Amino acid sequence: MTIIDIHNNEFFNKFEYNIKGAVQALKDEFGQQFSVSQSVREQHTSTTTVHAPELPDGVVFAYNKEDVQKTVKICSEYGCPIIPFGVGSSLEGHLNANFGGISIDMNNLNNIIEVHPEDSTVVVQPGVTREQLNTYLRDTGLFFPIDPGANASIGGMASTRASGTNAVRYGTMKDNIISLEVVMPDGEIIKTASRARKSSAGYDLTRLIVGSEGTLGVITEITLKLYGIPEEIGAGRCTFPTVKDATDAVIMTIQAGIPVARIELLDIAQVKAVNNYSKLSLPESPLLLLEFHGSKSSVQEQSELFNEISKDFGGDNFEWNSNVEERNRLWKARHDVYYAVKACRPEADYIATDVCVPISRLSECIAETIDDLEKNNLFGPLVGHVGDGNFHVQLMIDPKIQEEIDVANGFLERLAHRAISMDGTCTGEHGVGQGKKQYLIDELGPAVDFMKLIKEEIDPKGIMNPGKIL
Repeated sequence: MTIIDIHNNEFFNKFEYNIKGAVQALKDEFGQQFSVSQSVREQHTSTTTVHAPELPDGVVFAYNKEDVQKTVKICSEYGCPIIPFGVGSSLEGHLNANFGGISIDMNNLNNIIEVHPEDSTVVVQPGVTREQLNTYLRDTGLFFPIDPGANASIGGMASTRASGTNAVRYGTMKDNIISLEVVMPDGEIIKTASRARKSSAGYDLTRLIVGSEGTLGVITEITLKLYGIPEEIGAGRCTFPTVKDATDAVIMTIQAGIPVARIELLDIAQVKAVNNYSKLSLPESPLLLLEFHGSKSSVQEQSELFNEISKDFGGDNFEWNSNVEERNRLWKARHDVYYAVKACRPEADYIATDVCVPISRLSECIAETIDDLEKNNLFGPLVGHVGDGNFHVQLMIDPKIQEEIDVANGFLERLAHRAISMDGTCTGEHGVGQGKKQYLIDELGPAVDFMKLIKEEIDPKGIMNPGKIL
């Protein structure tokens, strides 16, 4: 099944790779920490994506940064591709070994090195997951807010510049990483910044590495910003006559300065799916789910202000609650979207894609996308982090029906170009990986040539996750 898998590898075809020599050297160096078994290699490729798996030639299980450094030095010596591996939840083929090579499993680098409560910062290894981190932080009164949905590793989240439902208030990974420790392609370990909250010293290497998808180096340590756990958290939901009414209410809410933590949109198809799957009885209309953080009085005030705004756009059935059990009940519709969509067509493959546009163009982009789906008889419920203009389409395509595949390919291409034409981006969260390389060129044009210059200067042998982004 081929769904928009643009294998334009001209940039990387000029490099010469010696994988066999690296495999033997890694066997000698790591012994049982290195595996070439079929089953292990199958577990270290892109398994949560529509892109066909492309297996690495071997897997190193790293336990510390010295293991990573040794691996990179050996691969650099032989000219062997390297693909860092976290929990494997990325969606754009980031983990595929397009040119073969070595997967470095980072899951055993999972220590929380030090917490600085007075500074609201923490230093972690890349294998730490977001749930692990927040469980560890619970007694400090602090938390890490970035929530991409999956229990992803912090290293993977940094590499793909992840965000999620809380981004409208807390920003994305690029806004919450202070410093990185990185093994560069020649094996040298660098620190991109100090632990100070701000700096004007030199180039911002931290932002360069964040979102580089493993193409510039291997992250071995991350310093993160933390936030105080809110005194009160209130969750609410509200239905609207149309998607435009819902998104217009979002725009007005943001313009009014209401510091909403989360604003999620479910279209009618998605609401129907979660009603069937989760045995809910939501009105089958576009739905907004919201979360408010702050003191008890401020959460009450935010909820009341949003309620008044929503009424101006036909909002109905507004309810909110700060009780944990009731809050979870209100959010069940959002948490079940993946399983609800899968249950609608069990025989089909799940294809997730995302775009992001300026919030002023959001309703227009969503309306055109839904119209595109309907005209082409595609089943693709929509859910969006609409507070920052980002939404996801969840296509279900039968891989045995070529016509469906062809129609889906056309839709995905139109969706990316629609967002770009509205001064948006082909991906707000998922990253470029394999499948959106051409769209990156369409979006940024000559800027991609400067990205290639940076890549060639930092990684002259082309060994760091080749075949991705460029």
